[in-house]
Amino acid sequence: MPFSKYLAAFVDHPLLGDRMMHVLQLLPSEVKDDFVTDARFQVTVDNYQIGKGWTLVMDLPGPDGSGSRCVVLKPKLAHCDEAFAWYVIAHEFAHAYLRNGGWQEIADREEAADALASSWGFDRPKTFSGWFS
Repeated sequence: MPFSKYLAAFVDHPLLGDRMMHVLQLLPSEVKDDFVTDARFQVTVDNYQIGKGWTLVMDLPGPDGSGSRCVVLKPKLAHCDEAFAWYVIAHEFAHAYLRNGGWQEIADREEAADALASSWGFDRPKTFSGWFS
């Protein structure tokens, strides 16, 4: 699958790009197919700067009301615990796949993204100390 197009945003963050690709490659085929066949799907790095804010270019809603499917990853995911980073990335991919909606009987978006990421093998950590390891 042509995932290399997603790496362009990570040229200054190669470890984060590697972590993103690791998760992307482990997703089910139907999820990967959904992403690569949707021109509105993209992955980028959060470029927030204190005192300056951030910029983000993404598609406007489509004529049918479909929104952009942009996954924005924080650079600190390159420096935290690897398993924690994989979970966060998978969780964000789950939001994109679900188009920020529910999954099965789960209506809450966050719980749905956690459950779907878990079904892909990326369980939510018991604690969020992963940011600090």
